[in-house]
Amino acid sequence: MQKHSRQRDAILQNLMSRRDHPTADAIYQSLRHDLPRISLGTVYRNLNLMAEMGMIRSISCEGGIRHYDYDTSDHCHYVCTCCGNVMDLPIPADKELNRLAQASGIGSIDCHSLIFYGTCSRCKEQVSAGNREL
Repeated sequence: MQKHSRQRDAILQNLMSRRDHPTADAIYQSLRHDLPRISLGTVYRNLNLMAEMGMIRSISCEGGIRHYDYDTSDHCHYVCTCCGNVMDLPIPADKELNRLAQASGIGSIDCHSLIFYGTCSRCKEQVSAGNREL
């Protein structure tokens, strides 16, 4: 059992208060003013621990960048390949996929992660406006 930690509580509170899917660095940057002794390594270790414990979800993106989500329910994500933003996709999770995967006989299925990739509307607008620096 892990001991209670003020820093871990602050990291979790920060993640719970956000609508985006921040990286460890984004969480660190938002906490370091109030917790000047916190390190980026501490943020990474605590996020990884909370993900292992099932308290949060870790989303692996291109280039090995991880984003974090407080919502651990089955839901889909959208990753913009231009700006790297990760967003919840407002479509219901497909429970049928779990059943189909289970029926394949490959092994037991606990859950699945479905990530869509593309260019978000903000980046498309910037490209249309002639701003090629994304």
